[in-house]
Amino acid sequence: MYIPKHFKEENDDLLFEFIRKHPFATLITTHTHGAEANHLPLYLTTSNAGNAILQGHIAAANPIWKTADQQQVLVIFQGSNAYISPNWYPTKAIDGKAVPTWNYEAVHIRGEITFIHDSDWKIQLLNDLTAEHEQHFKQPWTIADAPEEFIRKLLPAIVGFEITLDDIQGKFKLSQNQPVENKQGIAANLSNQGDPMADLIR
Repeated sequence: MYIPKHFKEENDDLLFEFIRKHPFATLITTHTHGAEANHLPLYLTTSNAGNAILQGHIAAANPIWKTADQQQVLVIFQGSNAYISPNWYPTKAIDGKAVPTWNYEAVHIRGEITFIHDSDWKIQLLNDLTAEHEQHFKQPWTIADAPEEFIRKLLPAIVGFEITLDDIQGKFKLSQNQPVENKQGIAANLSNQGDPMADLIR
């Protein structure tokens, strides 16, 4: 990913927070027929001897667990994004020197993927994923709410995986290269549209 220095984020804590806030990722693998993208929620854990690892699962019917095991993969997490009109720049009224752009947030991770078939491991992943996404509900659903036999019968239908974090890159393109008056103009116009990108620019 091309990252100009003013859009680059290197603070791992902020990048991990971003991943937890935007867990629905694009997993890109390659095989003899070319690149393939799968879209799925991932769970970030940093409890394994201090090393950060991404965990997830795919359908057992998805053949990538046969073709991509031990392969280097690319994972993309995306946050808010918005079109930015040059008409929102007060400086445009002065010299007309403005063009459209697109603001966005993205984190890329490269690492090795390992597929896992162990039932107990898959149960733990499902518990972790569920707890992560149910925690804000008044009555969180848990795996234990479903009959154990029912869950055990479904387990063979999924394959788990882990991805090491060999490289992490963050790009937060939020008009950092614009003067204050243009940032204010962008934020005000995005606010009028109810776009969450406005708060990020502020």
